[in-house]
Amino acid sequence: MTHITQSQLESYLWGAATLLRGFIDAGDYKQYIFPLLFFKRMCDVYDEEFAIALAESDGDEDYASFAENHRFVIPEDAHWNVVRETSKNVGKAIQDAMRKIESANTDKLYGIFGDAQWTNKDRLPDRTLKEMIEHFSSQTLSIANCPEDELGVGYEYLIKKFADDSGHTAAEFYTNRTVVHLMTELLKPKPGETIYDPTCGSGGMLLSSITHLQRQKKEWRNVGLFGQERNLMTSAIARMNCFLHGVEDFKIFRGDTLSDPKFVEGDRLRQFDLVLANPPYSIKQWDRDAFSADPWGRNIYGLPPQNTADYAFFQHIVCSMTKNVGRCAILFPHGVLFRDAEKKMRQKLVEHDIVEAVIGIGKDLFYNSTMPACVVICRSKKPRMRKNKVLFIDARYEVARENTQSFLRDEHITRIVHAYSSFINIDGFSSVVSLEEIQNNQSDLRIPLYVRAVAAGEVEANRVKLLKDAASEWSEGSKKIRADAESLLKLVGERT
Repeated sequence: MTHITQSQLESYLWGAATLLRGFIDAGDYKQYIFPLLFFKRMCDVYDEEFAIALAESDGDEDYASFAENHRFVIPEDAHWNVVRETSKNVGKAIQDAMRKIESANTDKLYGIFGDAQWTNKDRLPDRTLKEMIEHFSSQTLSIANCPEDELGVGYEYLIKKFADDSGHTAAEFYTNRTVVHLMTELLKPKPGETIYDPTCGSGGMLLSSITHLQRQKKEWRNVGLFGQERNLMTSAIARMNCFLHGVEDFKIFRGDTLSDPKFVEGDRLRQFDLVLANPPYSIKQWDRDAFSADPWGRNIYGLPPQNTADYAFFQHIVCSMTKNVGRCAILFPHGVLFRDAEKKMRQKLVEHDIVEAVIGIGKDLFYNSTMPACVVICRSKKPRMRKNKVLFIDARYEVARENTQSFLRDEHITRIVHAYSSFINIDGFSSVVSLEEIQNNQSDLRIPLYVRAVAAGEVEANRVKLLKDAASEWSEGSKKIRADAESLLKLVGERT
């Protein structure tokens, strides 16, 4: 058995999807591919755990079967190999096996395989399902053969491919990963924190926090992930995503966050240290009447108009932040910054001094829309030097485009994060503005009101300066760490 390379893994995963072409719409691939992938992974890991326990016990099969030796219980008649031997009614065999696994692990896996129509032979005949099973059987997805971090990357690759291939359905469960990376870098998750996404899609924002800590070689296993997602299949995909990334401390529930928030404590929302969110843009179908008398007190700034629920999500998120360290980064359409219908709510938001930064990012970064968006950062308790101030960043030009795809490069993210961390004025890029000035502008938060537009040549000059400043900061930090280490080694040498 050989270790699967990343390119082999990606080819293997996408190869399963290509077998479905001509049978179902591209937007429905995820209903079948993700559950089969998870089913195969669970059985291969179970077999791997069984072999390890068997070796440890000198061949005691009863011991190797004990539930304590396994992450999940796989009933004998629900194993992948049993389904693979099935030649007729393959869809029913798959469905029965998945339901048995869910029933054997109700505390962790209830409903995780979704509700795909496995038994509809008009849609997926036995031959096609057999081809898919044989394709997945061509690789062993044990942890030794395919470690969790690598499988997690492959899973994210598949999510993006489905988004690219499915067009109109993509925004339901995918946010541009480079924008997610930016939001995570801005909030800087810490070990031991609780992290929440009220509209979590496939879980990418939650897992970006884990990735952030792993890159910094910091403890990530004590981070609690919490998410809610309205769509049944997408919420199941998010749960599988967490398991396949090796994350076990998470809770992801299905439900409508506005009408039925799942994370509540008594008569108020549960609160989290960090909230990352990309709420659905300006939805019109929501229960405004119920929100007007919200039992969890989320209408702290007022009642949003029926034709856009943006400020309903905004207030939900603000109410979900812990009092002292709570912070959030929300991806919004620019309309939340200036629309007249939300003016009174925006005035209260500014007055309460929780908005820390408003960052405008480039257009074409999202599926289904060419419009630019903004990231709004709030803190329940701002640092003293940032009180009664808001930082505005105009990062419209910090975007790259290749093969019809727009994205943020590392240098774009570095410049934006540096400007936010420094909280300073940078001509044509960022501006620190007092609450008084904002209130004099009727609490209008449009970025051009506060950041002076500059010519293209000046934009490039500012980019170079920002990158140099960020590199200088990194260099100085490295020198300090090196000096501290040398001092410590010297002290240890003197004592020994």
